[in-house]
Amino acid sequence: MARKGNRIQVILECTEHKNTDKPGTSRYITTKNRKNTTERIELKKYNPVLKKVTVHKEIK
Repeated sequence: MARKGNRIQVILECTEHKNTDKPGTSRYITTKNRKNTTERIELKKYNPVLKKVTVHKEIK
């Protein structure tokens, strides 16, 4: 019998990349525990297009 877990996959998208004229987007896929973290998460991740670490926010 399968149990439903509390961990879900979320997509993180760069917030600074939208303001530039460079093409493409920086996105990462990670998991979070929906029971412990109900709000949207923000993590600092590397953006290869901008070549620096930027803040990535959860989308959708």
